[in-house]
Amino acid sequence: MTSTLQRWPEGRTGALAISIMFEQWDPGVAPGLGPMGNPLPAGALDHQAVSWADYGWRTGVWSALALLEKEQLAATFYVSGILTETAPDAVRAIAEAGHEIAGHSWAQNRVPALIGPEEERAEIARCSAAITTVSGQRPRGWISPRCTPSASTSALLAAEGYEWHGDVFDADLPYWRETPEGRIVALPFGMEINDLPMTVRYGQPTRELVSSFAFEASTLAAGRRLGYIDVTLHAHVGCRPAGLQALTEIIAEARRLDFWIATRGDLADHFAGD
Repeated sequence: MTSTLQRWPEGRTGALAISIMFEQWDPGVAPGLGPMGNPLPAGALDHQAVSWADYGWRTGVWSALALLEKEQLAATFYVSGILTETAPDAVRAIAEAGHEIAGHSWAQNRVPALIGPEEERAEIARCSAAITTVSGQRPRGWISPRCTPSASTSALLAAEGYEWHGDVFDADLPYWRETPEGRIVALPFGMEINDLPMTVRYGQPTRELVSSFAFEASTLAAGRRLGYIDVTLHAHVGCRPAGLQALTEIIAEARRLDFWIATRGDLADHFAGD
């Protein structure tokens, strides 16, 4: 599990990876978390949460694309396959703008840990094919709904030709994961600066994304350790005005500290070629 990585490009010790979660649920299914926090009784569809989630494809993804174009940066967009049907123009726009598209299952209510290997294999194949057809870009990386894989996920991804798997929380740096279907880059995903747990689950103000980034980045910038920081906004949560202002300030701080600002695929490629 030990990583062989020594430095990022140009000898840097710190890197920033911007992730945009572009998610949708099956028709008639609401997100498990909504802005009000308290769930409705079992069996009641939370239409407020459904409308909140729809902000992602109606508004949030477009606002994120505009900001990234202004900043002249590429990010990793994790795309639910169902959005190739709901919002194909947005999926195409992500690829046309030069961003990385990673697979994120067909719909967010289909958690790998709750389905069998064959159904999961079909989910991966369906999502991959739809994204490739609509965007022209075949996904090379993957994060499961809820970032919760099954025991089979890494092997299924390797069999499908994926190069990196992000449902990994047992390390700080990339490492090779060996599977019966071949090896795949295990690319740990940091949850510390993620709008969904920070602002929705734990109720912190959106501006705390900025201070949390600065706190962690100071250690990397000082060269005390090698690492990267995942900053994650969900198109339906943090890609609203306050979240995008926070992202703007995070980018400015990363540039001030001379961080390498990269996609998750860039991180995996640098590790694999190191």
